[in-house]
Amino acid sequence: MLKKLEAAFQDVFQTEQQPRTFLSPGRVNLIGEHTDYNGGYVFPCALSVGTYITLVPREDRQIRFYSDNFSELGILETTLDQLEYNKKHDWANYPKGVIYMFREQGHEGEKGFDAYFHGNIPNGAGLSSSASLELAMAIAWDALNGFGMDRVPMVQLCQKAENEYIGVNCGIMDQFAIGMGKQDHAILLDCDSLEYSYAPVKLDGVKLVLANTNKRRGLADSKYNERRSECEAALKDLQKVVSIENLCELTSEQFKEHQQAISDQTAKRRAKHAIDENERTIRAHQKLEDGDVVAFGELMNASHRSLRDDYEVTGEELDALVEAAWQEETVLGARMTGAGFGGCTVNLIKEEGLDEALTRIAATYKKRTGIDTEFYVVDIGEGTREITNQ
Repeated sequence: MLKKLEAAFQDVFQTEQQPRTFLSPGRVNLIGEHTDYNGGYVFPCALSVGTYITLVPREDRQIRFYSDNFSELGILETTLDQLEYNKKHDWANYPKGVIYMFREQGHEGEKGFDAYFHGNIPNGAGLSSSASLELAMAIAWDALNGFGMDRVPMVQLCQKAENEYIGVNCGIMDQFAIGMGKQDHAILLDCDSLEYSYAPVKLDGVKLVLANTNKRRGLADSKYNERRSECEAALKDLQKVVSIENLCELTSEQFKEHQQAISDQTAKRRAKHAIDENERTIRAHQKLEDGDVVAFGELMNASHRSLRDDYEVTGEELDALVEAAWQEETVLGARMTGAGFGGCTVNLIKEEGLDEALTRIAATYKKRTGIDTEFYVVDIGEGTREITNQ
């Protein structure tokens, strides 16, 4: 792969200089959905697919970006003195935003660069290609300039770029999972304190499979904001009877005791999901520590039911794809992952008879929705890093 990327870089930029290449993975959240902004836990992992950046420093302050995923846009050019958001720069605003945030934090680069990007994360599937792109640029820019930034501050810088430069109000999970990923491990992350621990994911004879609904998440942004405000309303009511700053400070038992304080029934269901999901995530971490993949799969199933019934963010396509998987005896667990209303499901499926199971799931899904699905059998990979011999 490394030789191919170097050859492609030299072909686009017409240079014989030896470039450096960095890989930033995509991510999937195994369990812990819509808990992050409620002060709870998430349980993501980095994937074996991701975003590659191959680059060479220049002698001037010019920056040239090229992506073979958006080859129709050609080479996009700017300078270190012109880092403002520019709609015409399309995808390149993500790496530009990262360099801008480095500068805002006092890390000023002197020389520009030529950069070739290649991503093998499926677009629009909810596997966080934007955060992957941000971390790829961050680690490469840090390495070119010798800033020596620690990884957690780098992760936070990339989140800030997405929040303030791009204007997307995302939480910390995507950037954290991508920047801090560890091969064959998932990360139990407290989104409130940023305390984290790794859990080994031993999937002997079981594969991690992502299934794409091929339904763009058109409703996700507006419904996401709606769910946040419903959770805030529930929290406000609960704060009249208990001293908490976030919903996920409560256990499920405590919630049952105090739920009557929530005046709106819809807000009550939203709070129930967040609190139950937080407990499920903590239990799921323990099950993986114990090597109990079957119990982990059952918690995934319960997570989807809660997202469907209490949080109402699944929709016809996600439900159809998950329910098709549940019909298969070899599926240990299946759930939606991400914001909802489209994107991907995450599945644990026994390796024996995998192709046949996927064929049946696809056929059932197509019959119910009229849409073809795509499957990605993925491994849990390392976080963002330089590639030197591949």
